Amino acid sequence: MAVPKQKQSHARTAKRRAQHRVSAPALNECPQCHSPRRPHRVCPVCGFYSGREVVAPSGGGHDHDHDHDHE
Repeated sequence: MAVPKQKQSHARTAKRRAQHRVSAPALNECPQCHSPRRPHRVCPVCGFYSGREVVAPSGGGHDHDHDHDHE
């Protein structure tokens, strides 16, 4: 089994790990409502994909189901 002869320095380890960062997701403009959306996905605002309505738009901008009871 191959074993390193020397300990790898912190600087060399940090140089390698500098490439492990997370990039921001790509966003395109929806051709129907011009809101930002992920490429090749149905627009969450208007529900259109490829020039036709695929899903009904969600009401209120919430994509989760729970009550908003504020007192």
